[in-house]
Amino acid sequence: MDINKDLIAASSTPIVLAILAEGDSYGYAIIKRVRELSGGRMEWTDGMLYPVLHRLERLGHVEARWEASETGRRRKYYRITPGGREQLAEERKQWQAVDATLREIWRALSASFPAGHPAAAPLLQGA
Repeated sequence: MDINKDLIAASSTPIVLAILAEGDSYGYAIIKRVRELSGGRMEWTDGMLYPVLHRLERLGHVEARWEASETGRRRKYYRITPGGREQLAEERKQWQAVDATLREIWRALSASFPAGHPAAAPLLQGA
């Protein structure tokens, strides 16, 4: 299944903030964590992630620092700030409202079709 790019873009802020709420991380590890959490359905790239991280940094939701990795290579680590935690809480409320609305719509639509009707099958898969 390919997830629509608009949906991926819209969900990037809460996903990145939530991953950083688990602990400080760097770009490649964040991309790996998204893949893991999504069961491989979301494949982020550097070109998608870094603009999000830089925007969150400009907004004061994350802070960055350079550190040497185990191999001695320098990595930029990101940390969620208190303001980022507040933003994450707000994002969570908004996504819960969207999720509840969609679930209600799917429930209403699937009730509109009799069991076995071909139009009902796709609606029931996500219910």
